[in-house]
Amino acid sequence: MTLNKKIAAIAWVAAAIAPAMAFAGSANTINFQGEVTTQTCAVTVNGNAANPTVLLPTVSTADLATAGSNAGMTNFTVGVTGCTSVSSATPIKTVFVGNQVDSNGNLGNTGTAGGVALQLLDPTAPSTPFSLLGATGYAATGLNLAAGSTSATYNYAVRYYSAVGTATAGSVLGSVQYAVSYQ
Repeated sequence: MTLNKKIAAIAWVAAAIAPAMAFAGSANTINFQGEVTTQTCAVTVNGNAANPTVLLPTVSTADLATAGSNAGMTNFTVGVTGCTSVSSATPIKTVFVGNQVDSNGNLGNTGTAGGVALQLLDPTAPSTPFSLLGATGYAATGLNLAAGSTSATYNYAVRYYSAVGTATAGSVLGSVQYAVSYQ
């Protein structure tokens, strides 16, 4: 076989295999989401502009021993600053997109504790946790920029949740991406 035929054969095999390799995974989609608006503000969580951490209290497995139990509700504040002053109130939605969301719409635990998830919610309506199912997450209301103001804050909350009531001891970790959407 001549050198040109060998090169052509190798190129043909590579061309045949490459598409199969590129599309082998079914979860290889990147979703992009954004917004163009007349209003922009700097966003913080508990006063931190980057990589905020919300620390929940340590709770006993006994607190999560029954199906549907929750414990350790902890508030955190989403704030906007540096906004353009407006003549009328502007509602701003806080969008939470979960990583590792379970089938109930809660943040799945990536730590070592078993039977525990994290729920996000509005502390003024604790019986209705946010469902993070879906690619666009949950758009929470509550944050409002008052007329003439350039900043605003609103409290949300996170808590431990056990759907089955068989929590085992260990660490509980979860994360969400967040953004604000001006209405």
